[in-house]
Amino acid sequence: MTNLAFIGCAHIHTPSFINMLKKRDDVKVTAVWDYDRERAERRAGELGAAVVEDVAAIWQDASIPAVIVCSETNRHEELVLAGAAAKKHLFVEKPLGMGAKDAWAMAKAIEAAGVIFQTGYFMRSSPVHRFLKEQIAAGHFGKITRIRHNNCHSGSLGGWFDGEWRWMADLAIAGVGAFGDLGTHSLDVMLWMMDQPVTSVTGSIHMVTGRYGDCDESGEALLNFASGAVGAIDAGWVDVANPASLLISGTEGCAWLSEDGLHYKSSHVPGADGGVWADLPSALPHAFELFLDALGGKDVPLVSAGEAALRSAVMEAIYRGAAGQTWVAPVVE
Repeated sequence: MTNLAFIGCAHIHTPSFINMLKKRDDVKVTAVWDYDRERAERRAGELGAAVVEDVAAIWQDASIPAVIVCSETNRHEELVLAGAAAKKHLFVEKPLGMGAKDAWAMAKAIEAAGVIFQTGYFMRSSPVHRFLKEQIAAGHFGKITRIRHNNCHSGSLGGWFDGEWRWMADLAIAGVGAFGDLGTHSLDVMLWMMDQPVTSVTGSIHMVTGRYGDCDESGEALLNFASGAVGAIDAGWVDVANPASLLISGTEGCAWLSEDGLHYKSSHVPGADGGVWADLPSALPHAFELFLDALGGKDVPLVSAGEAALRSAVMEAIYRGAAGQTWVAPVVE
């Protein structure tokens, strides 16, 4: 049995993580800290855990080897650096940082500490994404010219961030608005599948309803890859559907994901004629479950701290490009 602690309970995914934890018998949350006492007490009550007044007590508690950081993004750096210094294994909800500077500082500290790290990029576990990464690596698309990924929902239209999660629509606290919140998942999948440097980025990011003040609600980004491929990401909180979420186009193959499934065409793969492709690998567990599995000694794929920092750096560059209507090179350390 591995003891865990929650360090902050602000993120909208906190309830789903608690539900996952309740279904496992190999981990137990024994302590909960949040600067908001009411929030800490509520989540601790759901978990049968103790509320901790001073987060330093968790860093000093040798019986707690791992923590789950679900605080507001602007609190990540202080908490993650302290956790790394205390040699705690870390699950840190995405995005890792407000931008490049704090994200790279955290990544370096995590790597130096040699602890297990994971963040919430759950889309890597998808059978479709796993398959396409394999096909790209095998060269079955030829030279990729374009890759697009969309991740949208109706959060603004439905008022999802009107109450407890309102901070996620505050750029000073979250670091990003709707585009960065959902677009970071598309960004992660794209960088993971392409596995090559991004040389420059730009974006067009906008408010739509004005429900959350100056918080952006929709946008699109363009990314130039070192190979010459162009990536495009669509994300927002003002979409009534997300019917076509992925497209990869290359000189010898293409793939697209629509409501009826993955379509795949490649001159290298028998049967890949553009129809629905059903021969997919199995799904992996959710990113959070993979972290818990890793704590138990299982050899599972995780997101590295450097990968998480790069996503924050690229997203910051996209926002800068959108603000200045120009191309920006991401900060890479």
